[in-house]
Amino acid sequence: MSRICILGAGAWGTALAAAFVRQGHDVRMWGRNSGTCDEISRLHTNKAYIGDAQLPEKLRATPDMADALEKSDIVLFVAPAQSTGEVARQTAAHLPSGALLIACAKGIDNRTGQTQSEVIAAQLPDHVVGVLSGPSFADDVVRGLPTALTLAMPEQEMAQSLARELSGDAIRLYASDDTVGVQIGGSLKNVMAIAVGICRGGGMGASAEAALITRGYAELVRLGVAMGARAETLMGLSGLGDLVLTCSSELSRNFSYGIAVGRGQDVSGLRLAEGVHTVSIANRIAEQHNISCPVMHTAGLVLSGGMSAEEARAALMSRPIKRESPQAAD
Repeated sequence: MSRICILGAGAWGTALAAAFVRQGHDVRMWGRNSGTCDEISRLHTNKAYIGDAQLPEKLRATPDMADALEKSDIVLFVAPAQSTGEVARQTAAHLPSGALLIACAKGIDNRTGQTQSEVIAAQLPDHVVGVLSGPSFADDVVRGLPTALTLAMPEQEMAQSLARELSGDAIRLYASDDTVGVQIGGSLKNVMAIAVGICRGGGMGASAEAALITRGYAELVRLGVAMGARAETLMGLSGLGDLVLTCSSELSRNFSYGIAVGRGQDVSGLRLAEGVHTVSIANRIAEQHNISCPVMHTAGLVLSGGMSAEEARAALMSRPIKRESPQAAD
């Protein structure tokens, strides 16, 4: 069994930590908030993020980065996507030389346009960096419900070996060497979930939601391939699978955020929705590649206040008629 360090004590980090402890791994968490770390270690709960779910008694959390990273074989970066670079810089002085690094946050850095693995590699160039992503809610994982994810590493053999090591009764990992595709799927589906949430909040109907998911997926494929992803990866768990989950349940922060926007509610007090950060940089990347992404574009306009939900609906419905194809311009 492996010694695993999980950097980030939010919902997803806590859920992964609980799952890997139950599978017999030696897991230690790091979090910025000492009170949260103490609650996890002593009371075996993290009520701010996962409600009343009970955590394994063996799970320990600490605000001490050096303590959390000591002798770690595998390090999972599970802090919010826009904080990944800062967290990676903090680990440099304490990271064991042979540790494998895995990016778990879903988002594109909104300053540089880098994927999460690129952000980590820029700070820690001497380490192998992989990616873990797929259709998963923290609430399901922390309760031990069955979940399938994609683990991507730079080499397929390495991915296969690590997937076998980390899979268990509740988590099944599929191996890939397409780190770009796994990350693009996980990042762009957040933007599409906000768009579909706006549709739900605006009362536009289930037919409109299905259309947005389908055409949003076409945009995800076009832009992903332009960024170096393989189309077949985007058809898998970390692309289509994650998109379907995130666009169909209010457990998704991005979907719920979109619903609130569509209803015209105040969203200032809502928890982080990564798609809000991703949409602007994703639209800039699409423009650089001359890729047509009208769903993503109108979602960005609504989120920035440049267009209402009803105006977005009218803009999308009045576009010139095009041939339907995932690779054709919309």
